[in-house]
Amino acid sequence: MRKVLAGLFLLITAVATPALADDVRLKDLGRFLGWRDNPLYGYGVVTGLAGTGDSPRNEVTQQALRNTLGRVGANVSTDQVRSRNAAVVMVTAVLAPSANIGDRMDVTVTSLGDARSLVGGTLMMTQLLGPDERPYAIAQGPLVVGGYRFDSNFNQQQRNFPTAGVVPEGARVEVPVEADILQGDALIFVLKEPDFTTANRIADGINAQIGYDTARVQGADAVWIKAPQAARGQLFRLISRIENVTIRPDSTARVVINERTGTVVAGGGVQISSVVVSQGDVRVSVTLDNQASQPMLYGGYAPGAQSLIVTNTKIAVTSGDDAVVRFPNTTVADLVEGLRRLKVDTRGVISVLQAVKAAGALHADVIVQ
Repeated sequence: MRKVLAGLFLLITAVATPALADDVRLKDLGRFLGWRDNPLYGYGVVTGLAGTGDSPRNEVTQQALRNTLGRVGANVSTDQVRSRNAAVVMVTAVLAPSANIGDRMDVTVTSLGDARSLVGGTLMMTQLLGPDERPYAIAQGPLVVGGYRFDSNFNQQQRNFPTAGVVPEGARVEVPVEADILQGDALIFVLKEPDFTTANRIADGINAQIGYDTARVQGADAVWIKAPQAARGQLFRLISRIENVTIRPDSTARVVINERTGTVVAGGGVQISSVVVSQGDVRVSVTLDNQASQPMLYGGYAPGAQSLIVTNTKIAVTSGDDAVVRFPNTTVADLVEGLRRLKVDTRGVISVLQAVKAAGALHADVIVQ
C-alpha cells in the first residue's frame, strides 16, 4: 500500500530562488511633484452627418446650432433648425505638462444627444477649457470613428460604438503651459507605488551618483532632493541625471486571479511554504476473490483431509488525471507548472491557489478580479 501511495506523489526537491527584478530607471518608477498632465474639455457641434445626428426634438442641439450659426452671422430661430445632420458633442483632450503655442494633440469626441452615429462628421471650432475654466486650446477637424450603424425598415446593423470618435491632432494649443516642479529649494520625487524599501534605494542611488546628502526619504511615496542655487541654471540637466539613475525596486508579492477569464498572473518569486495538494478524487478499490482448493488423493481414502479456502485480495487505484502533489518550499511558478503537468485546468489551478492561501502557505496578496 505504501508503494502505491508513494507512486501518487510528485516530488519536487529543487527549491527555487526568488526572481530578482532588473535595474529600473527612476523615470519609470515615478514622477517629480508638479509634473503632471492637464485635462481639457469642451462643448461643441459635429456637422456633416448623413441623417444620423440628433433628432429635432432635442432642444440642447437646437440651441447649440442656433448659437453656432449666430457666431457666423446667421440669425435663425430654433424652429428653423430641423436637420438631423448635426449632433451636440463633448470634446476632451489631455494637455502635456509642458506645451507651447501651436503644439497639437488628439481629441476625443462623444455624443451628448440621441445621435445614432458620428461617422462622416466634422467637429466645428470648439474651445477646450482647463480646470480653471480658462481656454487653452482650440479643436476642429474631421472625425475618425471606428464603427458604423445602418438602419433600414426597422433593421439595424452596428459595429463597435459609432457615437464616439477621435480627431487626430485636432486641437492646437493657444496658451503655453510650463509645469512648476521646483518646490522651494528642492525637488520632490513621487513614487507610483509607495514602498519604504524602494524609496530608500532611490535616495541611496541619487546620493551615490549626484552627491552625498542630496536626497532623503520623506515617506514611502516621496523622496526629497536638494536643488542648490548653483544648480538652478542647469535644473533640467540635474533632473535628467536624477531620472536616469537606476535602482532595483522592491515589490510586494501579489497573485492576481481573474475568475471570469481563468487568468492567473503571479511573480515567479512568490514563495509557498511546504504544502501537499490533492487535486480531484483518488479512487482505491479493494476486491476479494475467494477460491477453494480441493486436495487430490492417490491410493484410497485419507481421513482428515479438508478443502482449503484461499482468499486473493486485489487492490486497484484509479486516479486518471488526478493526483497528490507535494511541494516543499517552492514558488507559485513551480506549483502552477506541477499542476499543469497533472493536466489540471486553469480554474482548478485558481481553486488550488485560493486553498493554499487559506491554508497560510502562500506568502502573497491574492487579488481576485
